[in-house]
Amino acid sequence: MDLSATPSRSKSGLRSSPRKSVAAPAVAQMDLSTPSKPTPRRKPKAPPVAAPMSPVTPSSVRRSSRLLETPTKVTSETPVKPTPTPKRKRAAPSPSPKTPTQSEPKRQRQRQRQRQQPKKPKKRAYYRKVVYDGGEFAAGDDVYVKRRDGAESDAEDPEAEECRVCFRAGAAVMVECDVCLGGFHLRCVRPPLRRVPEGDWACPYCEAERAGKAIERPKPPEGKRIVRTAKEKLLSSDLWAARIESLWREPDGIFWAKVRWYIIPEETAAGRQPHNLRRELYRTNDLADIEMETILRHCYVMSPKEFKDASDQGDDVFYCEYEYDIHWHNFKRLADIDDEPETKEDPGDEPYNAGNDYVSDSDEDSEYDEEEPTKCSSARTHQSHALAANLRKGRTYGLQKIGIRKIPEHVRCHQKTNLEKAKATLLLATLPKSLPCRDKEMEEISAFVKDAICNDQCLGRCLYIHGVPGTGKTMSVLAVMRRLRSELDSGNLRPYSFIEINGLKLASPENIYKVIYEQLSGHRVGLKKALHYLTEHFSGGTKIGKQANQPIILLIDELDLLLTRNQSVLYNILDWPTRPNSNLVVIGIANTMDLPEKLLPRISSRMGIQRLCFGPYNYRQLQEIITSRLKGIDAFEDQAIEFASRKVAAMSGDARRALEICRRAAEFADYRVKQSGHTSVNRGKNVVCMGDIEAAIQEVFQAPHIQVMKNCPKFGKIILVAMVHELYRSGLGEVMFDKLAATVLSWCHVNRELLPGYDTLLKICCKLGESKIILCEEGTKHKLQKLQLNYPSDDVTFALKESPDIPWLSKYL
Repeated sequence: MDLSATPSRSKSGLRSSPRKSVAAPAVAQMDLSTPSKPTPRRKPKAPPVAAPMSPVTPSSVRRSSRLLETPTKVTSETPVKPTPTPKRKRAAPSPSPKTPTQSEPKRQRQRQRQRQQPKKPKKRAYYRKVVYDGGEFAAGDDVYVKRRDGAESDAEDPEAEECRVCFRAGAAVMVECDVCLGGFHLRCVRPPLRRVPEGDWACPYCEAERAGKAIERPKPPEGKRIVRTAKEKLLSSDLWAARIESLWREPDGIFWAKVRWYIIPEETAAGRQPHNLRRELYRTNDLADIEMETILRHCYVMSPKEFKDASDQGDDVFYCEYEYDIHWHNFKRLADIDDEPETKEDPGDEPYNAGNDYVSDSDEDSEYDEEEPTKCSSARTHQSHALAANLRKGRTYGLQKIGIRKIPEHVRCHQKTNLEKAKATLLLATLPKSLPCRDKEMEEISAFVKDAICNDQCLGRCLYIHGVPGTGKTMSVLAVMRRLRSELDSGNLRPYSFIEINGLKLASPENIYKVIYEQLSGHRVGLKKALHYLTEHFSGGTKIGKQANQPIILLIDELDLLLTRNQSVLYNILDWPTRPNSNLVVIGIANTMDLPEKLLPRISSRMGIQRLCFGPYNYRQLQEIITSRLKGIDAFEDQAIEFASRKVAAMSGDARRALEICRRAAEFADYRVKQSGHTSVNRGKNVVCMGDIEAAIQEVFQAPHIQVMKNCPKFGKIILVAMVHELYRSGLGEVMFDKLAATVLSWCHVNRELLPGYDTLLKICCKLGESKIILCEEGTKHKLQKLQLNYPSDDVTFALKESPDIPWLSKYL
């Protein structure tokens, strides 16, 4: 990190002079900015000296003018009976010059009663910004805070860091060591550096210590001591860092701040971990009220993205990615917490200078409006309509917000090894740079979409894509849509709208109407209204959204989950493209090959004849997929990749299972290398070998649930295989018990097995449900009960394909 731009503390601040010459108060004069909400303030009260009045001024007018200049006070408890005056139709004539003298005793009595009234307690006032000791502090700033229990925190704070070789702080460019955080001039490093190196850099002394060499660091000259910077004091627990939440002024004139503390990794229950950065801090949920006197100056705590771009932001830059709970000792990612919309500032806030206003200690001049700290920030803007749930991007709900005891090491690492890079690349959530082995299918999808939307009048069309799980159906379509989006940005393609829906994310099939309407308009309506508006939109009536005339590409993944009793949902969706000027293109994806044949004729006829089949991968294709992901990362042996590919291709051809096995093997190899304590010179010990792949396969395919499947009774094995057969045949995620029992009985009859009864099959299903191998529908046990397989069908195939007691099961797998 370049330290040439180290921010220096400002010692001089502009102070605005007061309007009147008044005795200085006991508290040091300070400059303040705007309060969070404009509060009405009174003008300083003038001494009670009667001003000369014109004889021609009516007494009522003079009294009104006098009351406007005097602050309003609550009258005393004893009520004063007003003097009755006769009603007049016209304005009274001008009073005599004696009128002021006659009304003066009455005014004196009123002021005397007001002084006897109990004084109103003064209240605190909240502000957005405070100018204190030459520095401007606002809510949301990060600051250094003095630590009272250590005298070192109050010591001298150097303006710039000194070089660790020449011990001088000059204007020359300095570079920071990422290990010891020491600053070095480029010319003082041996060999000298011409420019600041990119990426991580370690000084020669740290490099020598890493290599185990004995080296002595330079010492300062005699009579000169090393003055530590605020950063060094903070990382050694001699200073505190905090974030200002709110600022206020007490009635006695002292300024306070509510802060949220930061802590260093050493102060957590887990301690400093190997993955922690040297400049890393944790934000806590601990709040405290401190005086402004304890604040030293600003520091800058940044998010990971900001910290990555902060190449020359000075020495007071720190990294913060997680919040630490001081009570439960767990961590939460800040991206999951700070997802609320930003507050909108009040346009009525004007710059406020307390040096011109807070000049008197009198009770009548000090009036504050109390305001809750939560009201310090402006109220968030409320939208006139409820936004669509699928438009709230960046928010995380559910289990993702639950903290963990320690931060996983694979989440973030300062310097990743090849094995750690391989683990991150092989994650299923990682988007690959290219999708190999599906070029032919992607060309057909691209030609279908372009032919549908590039005509002058977009004709409604449907495309049905099917194939076994893990063959890249959804990823291929999304890759085609990204390619078309780049063509649209370059102006080579007609504008269109793309909507992606996954049937697994819908609470019910009818909710697809709401989701489509929400993505088109941004508003949320009920099911019936959404269906009505969409029918009008695709029938040429009232259009929805700003891009109403653009073609719409609707991608529905897991299309078979939209099946209902009367199949009305699928009928409506597939009927819209057939209407003139609908501008709708539907792409459906499912695992069942013969799904159109199972639908009603009126639905299968609307689905059309355009189909695209994705076959399972062979071992060469799986090997190419894994190799493309690991391009540029030398972490696997070639034989290990081939062994994993052949093993998965023999089972199912699922690319997801192959990637999962390779990722788990990389974890085994990484653990083995770290247990050895150092990186071996021999390359064979630092890469994934055949033994790691074998261990991963044993873990994946020899899990406890697979052992339960192998050891279950004979009819239990037949039930599991029959369930897999029915699920593949129907394409649904669940099967009725009566259909499952009929399949089991037919298989037993054909293969000359003893026919079990319904009660026996029902008991076996209950046993499998208790072990969580299958999921049973809640309710009474009856023939219409729905059953669902809780594990992938590949596990059932692996466990029961070579069953010795039932050899004929293999022909149904």
